[in-house]
Amino acid sequence: MRVTIFLLIGIFLIVMQTTILQVLPAWFGFPDFVFILIAFLAFRFDWLSGCLLAFMLGWMMDVVSSIYLGMFVVKYLIVFFVLNMLTQNSPVKEAAYQVPLVGISYFLIQCGFYAALTLAAADLVSPWSWHRVGRETIILMIVTVPCFLLFNNLYEYLLNRRVVPRVIRKKGGNRFRP
Repeated sequence: MRVTIFLLIGIFLIVMQTTILQVLPAWFGFPDFVFILIAFLAFRFDWLSGCLLAFMLGWMMDVVSSIYLGMFVVKYLIVFFVLNMLTQNSPVKEAAYQVPLVGISYFLIQCGFYAALTLAAADLVSPWSWHRVGRETIILMIVTVPCFLLFNNLYEYLLNRRVVPRVIRKKGGNRFRP
C-alpha cells in the first residue's frame, strides 16, 4: 500500500516537475522534487521496495525528459544506495543530518554526472556554472524541509493505519436467485 501511494506521488511529482515548474523563470531555478522523494525513500523504506521505487521513478524521468537514456535511473539508484548505506544504524538524530545530506548528495551527483557527460559527449554539454549548481542546491535544501514533513506525515499515517479485511458474511441462501 505504501509503495503504491508513494509511486503515485512520484508520478505526480514527475508530471509537475516536467510541465508546471518549467514555467518558472530560469533565475529561480528548478527544484528536483523527485530527487527529494528518492532521498526520503532512502531514509524510510527498506532496500527492496525503495530500490524498486527509485528504479521506476528514474525510468519514468528518463522517458519523459532525458536525452541520455538511463541517466536518471543510474542517478536515483546511486543516491538511494548511498543515502541508505550512510544512514543505516546511525546513532545521530535523523533531523540533524537529513537535509544537509540531501544537499551534499545533490551537489556531488550534479558534479559527477557533469564530469561523466563531459567525457562522453563534450560538445553536447552546456558550460559548467558553479553559481547555478550552488543556487539549485540551496533551493533544493530549502524545499526539502516541507517536503520531508509532508512525506513523513503521510508515511506515518500509512504505517499506523490498520487495514482491516472485510468479513464476508453469508446471510443464508443465494440473494441473487429469484
